[in-house]
Amino acid sequence: MPATVNRTVTPKRPPNSRLRTREYLTEAEVERLMHAARKNRWGHRDATMILVAYRHGLRASELVDLRWEQLDVRTATLHVRRVKQGTPSTHPILGDELRALRRLQREQEPKSAFVFVSERGDPFTTAGFARMVERAGTGAKLLFKAHPHMLRHACGYALANKGHDTRSLQAYLGHRNIQHTVRYTELSPTRFKDFWRD
Repeated sequence: MPATVNRTVTPKRPPNSRLRTREYLTEAEVERLMHAARKNRWGHRDATMILVAYRHGLRASELVDLRWEQLDVRTATLHVRRVKQGTPSTHPILGDELRALRRLQREQEPKSAFVFVSERGDPFTTAGFARMVERAGTGAKLLFKAHPHMLRHACGYALANKGHDTRSLQAYLGHRNIQHTVRYTELSPTRFKDFWRD
C-alpha cells in the first residue's frame, strides 16, 4: 500500500483583479443599483440599504447591525459604529436619506431595534445583503458582479473626487491606519486637474 494519499486540491479563487477591472462603483452606477433594487418586492428597504451603505461607507456587517438608536432624526445625524477596531464617528444625514429612513421606520412591521430587517422581522444578514446587491447589479446591467464592499469603496472615491483631504476621509471611513485611506486619493482624477493648464 502506498505511503502517500492523493487528495483533490481545492481550486484557488482568482484574484479580484482577474474578476473585475476595479473594486468600486461610480456615483452613476450606485444610482443604477438603487433604481434596480427599487423594483424588488421590498424595494424601498433594499434601495435605502444601498444608499446608507454608500453614503456612510459602511461595511456589510456595520449596515446590518445598524439600530434605530444610532439615528438622531432631530439633528439629522447617524452615530456610526465601526468593526475591525475602526474609529466610531458621527455623520450628517442628507434630506433624501432622512426621508427614506423615516418612511422605513413608519412602515416597519413588526417593529424592531434594527433598521434593516427581513420580511420575518429578523435582522438582515450580510449574506442576504450580498445576494441583494448582486441581483441589483444584474438588474442594473453592470458589466461585473457587484458586491457590498464596492459601496464602501465607492464612498471613499466619491469623497476623494470631491476634494476632501485624506485625514478627513480617514476619520469618515473609520480607518485606524491612513494607508487604507490613501488608495482613494491616489486614484482621484482631481489630483491631476491642473497638470495641463497654462
